[in-house]
Amino acid sequence: MKDYVDLLARVCVSFIFLYEAYDSIVFFNKTKETMTAYGIHWNQDLLLIGVILCLIVGSIMILIGYYASIGGFLILLYWIPFTFIVYSFWNDPLELRRINSLYFMRNLGTAAALMFLMANGAGRFSVRRILHTLRLPEE
Repeated sequence: MKDYVDLLARVCVSFIFLYEAYDSIVFFNKTKETMTAYGIHWNQDLLLIGVILCLIVGSIMILIGYYASIGGFLILLYWIPFTFIVYSFWNDPLELRRINSLYFMRNLGTAAALMFLMANGAGRFSVRRILHTLRLPEE
């Protein structure tokens, strides 16, 4: 049962970030406007393309289970700063503080899931395990 839950969790977590990458690609200019609104002005194209690459590569690594801990780390490189910049509820007006604190905690929970994946690996149903258990015949 644990192996199936590991697989399902990997699929769910990876789809969150694959969709985030898709949304950033489709709404590239709108995303840059949002970055400007949050005070991120330095080389937005480079940052956004780097984030999209980290999201795609990290999500695929998590999804297929090939070095999923590295994939989790790539996504955390984006997710932690994003959470602290966008949902800085301690700086928000009182009417937004409650909802942004909930979003902040939700993102911390997602980060914890990524850290859990990094610590425990991808599980039994992973490409890495399959590749490492295959033995080529010796000649």
